[in-house]
Amino acid sequence: MALRWWWRWGASERRAPPLGSLPRLHPPGPGSRTPPPPAPSAAICHFTQRCSTLSFPKICNVVWRFHHTSISHLFSCSKTVSDEKYQDPFQLGRKDLKNLYEDIKKELLVSTAELKEMCDYYFDGKGKAFRPMIVVLMARACNIHHNNSREVQASQRSVAIIAEMIHTASLVHDDVIDDANSRRGKMTVNQIWGERKAVLAGDFILSAASVALARIGNTAIISVLTQVIEDLVRGEFLQLGCKENENERFAHYLEKTFKKTASLIANSCKALIDDVLDFTSCADHLGKPTAADLKLGLATGPVLFACQQFPEMNAMIMRRFSKPGDVERARKYVLQSDGVQQTTYLAQRYCHEATREIRKLRPSPEREALIQLTEMVLTRDK
Repeated sequence: MALRWWWRWGASERRAPPLGSLPRLHPPGPGSRTPPPPAPSAAICHFTQRCSTLSFPKICNVVWRFHHTSISHLFSCSKTVSDEKYQDPFQLGRKDLKNLYEDIKKELLVSTAELKEMCDYYFDGKGKAFRPMIVVLMARACNIHHNNSREVQASQRSVAIIAEMIHTASLVHDDVIDDANSRRGKMTVNQIWGERKAVLAGDFILSAASVALARIGNTAIISVLTQVIEDLVRGEFLQLGCKENENERFAHYLEKTFKKTASLIANSCKALIDDVLDFTSCADHLGKPTAADLKLGLATGPVLFACQQFPEMNAMIMRRFSKPGDVERARKYVLQSDGVQQTTYLAQRYCHEATREIRKLRPSPEREALIQLTEMVLTRDK
């Protein structure tokens, strides 16, 4: 019954209302972490609805299907404040993620020394492991909600490993597409070994993740995670396109963000903050060049909001900032506008929605840690 309820919730369809004008979001009031609910455009409204109905239940389906059968009733904790003592999310999930990267390397069984070195390159233990952290915390929160068990099952931990492998494979491919030269403060795989070998390394990591996924043996889990892979590819194609109509362009950007980066609603916020940091953080601190998206011809949230104040940016967006001086002028316009602030406010809306959904679980340290993660995403500077 519990599984059926989560599945109906996650699979519900909503029709998109007619597209309206782009919103002007407003900052949160004094002492508030999230903004008061403005009247958003239909594009944002539809995207927020889609995230709230698809993303949170999707990950709950993954972790809950290992801990199923029935449950007498489902708790509604939306107005309950946990009295559990706060714990740092990364400390709380550390036990379940111990030896994460060593276990990933065991999945990458390859006899060719060069290919192994390429595959192991990003699994050096220096990554944030943000996605595996969300998976194990969600697993424990759902297990507590179901039968008060704080233990993460082996199959649930496998999902965390697979999520990090899929993510890393996408990074390798992204760096080839973007011709990137740095990632996490060091040279990219494609810069060291070349584009062709980098593509093959990304393919190999993805194939190893698929083998690990097949070993779980649960068709529902396989279906959910293969949908994530499909979304990654579709998101990359969306990123390569551009819409002439301003409202369609913003909806296009949001859909791309969801598919390419945000398989969880909290990650929608993370993706938007990434776009903000592209304009506000220095290259050394960020670990990759700033204004990178503009140089790739991509119009992100800060650019699209700035375009409302500087309509001359429309022509630059349509030609993907390809003329000499376009990148510099666009960056100047963004910094002169409130595009960065508007994108930050939009990220706060998604964090608020993520928190609202997470609070439906029974109070626990893990539930509060997930809420804390959304706040950490908002305040990070790299």
